[in-house]
Amino acid sequence: MAYSVQLYTVRDAIEEDLPGTIRRLAEIGFTQVEPYRFAERAEEFAAAFEENGITAPTGHAPLLSGDQDEIFAAAKRLGIGTVIDPFVPAEKWQDAETIRDTAARLNEAAKRGAEYGIRVGYHNHWWELESKVEGTNALEFFASLLDPGLVLEVDAYWVAVGGEDPIAVLKRLGDRVVAVHLKDGPVNEDRKAQQPAGQGKVDIWGVIAAAKNLEVGVIEFDDYSGDLFEGVAASLRYLEAGAPASSEAGSAEAAR
Repeated sequence: MAYSVQLYTVRDAIEEDLPGTIRRLAEIGFTQVEPYRFAERAEEFAAAFEENGITAPTGHAPLLSGDQDEIFAAAKRLGIGTVIDPFVPAEKWQDAETIRDTAARLNEAAKRGAEYGIRVGYHNHWWELESKVEGTNALEFFASLLDPGLVLEVDAYWVAVGGEDPIAVLKRLGDRVVAVHLKDGPVNEDRKAQQPAGQGKVDIWGVIAAAKNLEVGVIEFDDYSGDLFEGVAASLRYLEAGAPASSEAGSAEAAR
């Protein structure tokens, strides 16, 4: 499986020097990235990707609040096959009627995306798991309302912060999950406490094994007390080294 990096991780560097940031990530060893709000700087991203041999299979964009045609046209320009809405605020996940409305709007966005040959998805935070609606968490209730072609990118860390077992959630969501965000840490809302993959409490290999239809694992830090480039490099080294022997049995169990 390919590993990518969410460019929001290095957002300050992107603002200061977009081409230099992409070049530095390529030097670390990344061949794929996940850009955010890419429509505003599509040509800059395109030039930097081409120069450094980078592709972007997925990208984040505000589909429910932005100009969808602009977003999908930019995605097509950048070769992004799946556009993921990354954020619907917590107050929108507290009741079934509002969640149904969000699902309906995202289903409509997916129809628009299909006209461009682009798939649509959604990325969670912790509040979709904390909220309980009609006997389940709000994320799974939401997933039950989505059209078949609409996919999910599950942030396993935020699932755990939301009080759910990410492996169990991934198993229940099944083939709809095509991407996961991979980060680690003490499993709390302190973004600065996040750590490279393999250094915290998340069962990274169990998460990967549980996502049966996984296309890409995306390394991400929302924030970090250390150097972000060193952090993503450490995560990539850990993931590319493969599961340690002690994790293989657990990963096999998670896959069942």
